[in-house]
Amino acid sequence: MSDVPAPVERLRERFGLDASALERALADALARGADYADVFFEHTTQDAVSLEEGLVKSGDRHVSQGLGVRAHAGARQGYAHTDDVSLEGLRLAAGAARAVAERAGGARAVALGRAARPAHDLYAVEVAPTDVPAREKIALLEAIDAHARRSDPRVAQVMASVVCQSRHVLVAASDGTLVGDVQPLVRLQVQIVADDGRGRREVGAQGAGGRVELSAWLDPARWRPVVDEAVRLALLNLEARPCPAGAMTVVLGPGWPGILLHEAVGHGLEGDFNRKGTSAFAGRIGERVAAPGVTVIDDGTLPGRRGSLNVDDEGTPTRRTVLIEDGILVGYLQDRLNARLMGMEPTGNGRRESYAHMPLPRMTNTFMLAGEEEPEDILRSVERGLYAVSFGGGQVDITSGKFVFSASEAYRIEDGRLAAPVKGATLIGHGPDVLTRVSRIGRDLALDPGIGTCGKEGQGVPVGVGLPTIRVDGLTVGGTDG
Repeated sequence: MSDVPAPVERLRERFGLDASALERALADALARGADYADVFFEHTTQDAVSLEEGLVKSGDRHVSQGLGVRAHAGARQGYAHTDDVSLEGLRLAAGAARAVAERAGGARAVALGRAARPAHDLYAVEVAPTDVPAREKIALLEAIDAHARRSDPRVAQVMASVVCQSRHVLVAASDGTLVGDVQPLVRLQVQIVADDGRGRREVGAQGAGGRVELSAWLDPARWRPVVDEAVRLALLNLEARPCPAGAMTVVLGPGWPGILLHEAVGHGLEGDFNRKGTSAFAGRIGERVAAPGVTVIDDGTLPGRRGSLNVDDEGTPTRRTVLIEDGILVGYLQDRLNARLMGMEPTGNGRRESYAHMPLPRMTNTFMLAGEEEPEDILRSVERGLYAVSFGGGQVDITSGKFVFSASEAYRIEDGRLAAPVKGATLIGHGPDVLTRVSRIGRDLALDPGIGTCGKEGQGVPVGVGLPTIRVDGLTVGGTDG
């Protein structure tokens, strides 16, 4: 058996480049005074099948591959990428990256270390999701359609899709890093349109997935709850009333509402914004930024989760990073460049959408730790307010920290109990401020079902979020009723 770890060996065979070729390319990128250089190879296969109106409306399969060479010179980065995975393509990309990052300095030799196994084994998938025959994916969607239509006569339309990906990456860097990884990804999405027969139509959507075998989702015991939840939400929205507006106490439910934490707070804790001083959290390490009891974690090592990785896109092992501990800011999320410039350690958060993009500090799975209170007690503590269970779209301004989020499932709270469902609710606030308004934290931490995609500087990467039930006092709610 070879001493070279399987992912690296497979990638070397696929790309046809040996260690000496990589060392020459890295030395070439460093030749004019750069501090650091790396080469990123990627080969990704993705397929998708979608169903609408009882018919498979589309199916596609894409294969892409390429390489990118990067050089750091101080805060400046040179980056060049190509889909020509060859010695010539590698040589040209290294020369282009060197030219951008050029400064005074001489050439340096590079010696890659022994190929390393990834630090973790978080997605031990025997059959790649993209290797599952299309007929099995079509059968899954047809079963979803039939189950949804049987569940309630008000179901008027069913839309479902399954997207599978298998991503092979290899990273070689001037510090000796040589590591590869094979990353599976599955996402199932269901959207239901319900019609009350009186001209009102509403939509409910639910999804699930992760870095798992697709076979797990072929089992009806796994996909039926996803469909049932989408149907429930569509029918619930048929009964929803306009949401009241104004400042009020808001209770956020567990799981997917963690997207508010991700957007309103998480981006502001990424290293690049803090190095440049553009984040509301810049220079505040050691200061109180949240209420006592609030602890925020980013953890890329959770097995099978959508946001998890064995290594990030710079070859750094992912890890569990504490960002806020008991209300005190204790850390940032770092890639290699920003960590070096800030005198900190990389945290395994250097991520990129593809070989055509430079890595940026990005979140993996970001969540707030559980407290000790029963969720029912938190609801009972609110005389009048809003209970937000799920969110749709949202926007945040990293510099100011201001955010706006729309709730896709929410209820009025009256006398400590859930009342009518409402629609049109938006939460408006300031990221650093909202965490100081957390007054109660539940014991029911939950992670999202595996549907998150985060956008930053035009790049999208899969992420996870999580939250226990929390009470937030004095949050502004925008609505359609008053």
